[in-house]
Amino acid sequence: MTFLAGKWHLLVIDALAKERWRNGELMRKIEGISQKMLTQTLRELENMNLVLRIDMGTVPPHVEYELTPLGQDLRMKICTLDRWIEDNMFELIRDNDSVPLDYV
Repeated sequence: MTFLAGKWHLLVIDALAKERWRNGELMRKIEGISQKMLTQTLRELENMNLVLRIDMGTVPPHVEYELTPLGQDLRMKICTLDRWIEDNMFELIRDNDSVPLDYV
């Protein structure tokens, strides 16, 4: 799954979970992401058929982004994995001295 290895991919997918957003709204919603990285990430997710770019055909340009059905399905799988990790965190790190306690 190296195609989703970047930290921004999952944050953009999460930001688009419930509704479509314009570029500027996503910038405000995703703390710390640069315009360049947001544009790159949206293009990559669009190329993977996870995000749909909706051009409203207006002047000035108005573009919105939303998750495709495939993107929504992936988001649900990620949420399931996240819950599993939370439920099993202490078992996963019990014998692992390399995980700092403040990380948990």
